[in-house]
Amino acid sequence: MNSNELENLLNQSSTLRPKKSKNRMPKEALKNREAGLWRIISDGLKKTGRNIETTRLESWAVPGVPDVLLCSDSGAFSFMELKVTKGRADKLSLSPHQVAWLTRHSSGNCFIIVRDSSLDISIYHGSDAVDLRMDGMSTVQALGVFKEPYNWKAFFNLTCPI
Repeated sequence: MNSNELENLLNQSSTLRPKKSKNRMPKEALKNREAGLWRIISDGLKKTGRNIETTRLESWAVPGVPDVLLCSDSGAFSFMELKVTKGRADKLSLSPHQVAWLTRHSSGNCFIIVRDSSLDISIYHGSDAVDLRMDGMSTVQALGVFKEPYNWKAFFNLTCPI
């Protein structure tokens, strides 16, 4: 086999192999996880035309810190704690550390973003953390509820004011 034949064979075999996905999990599996909710929100941000800087926080050093830090066009900071409920769950699975952090910073732009099994996205203020954990979502008025197709402009105007 000469070098041209070998090169052709290698090219053919590389086109037959499936390409590796950059995603670690299939989209269906992400649908019911916080990572899937974050992907939906970050894709929605791209549709708004706003220049909001986001940082996904994965902090084990400081328990309770929310999942996402946002910096608005004007430099104002907001925090988002992401939650996905399964089935007919009403109470949120907020840890005591998360409740404490959200309560301590309740005078700022801190939000709890919840995606339920019907795929609606509800926004609660961080000051509602205790009630959401103890009594459930049915006892707390959401700041906003977004149904598909989501109005991302309104979502980010609420969670990351200009």
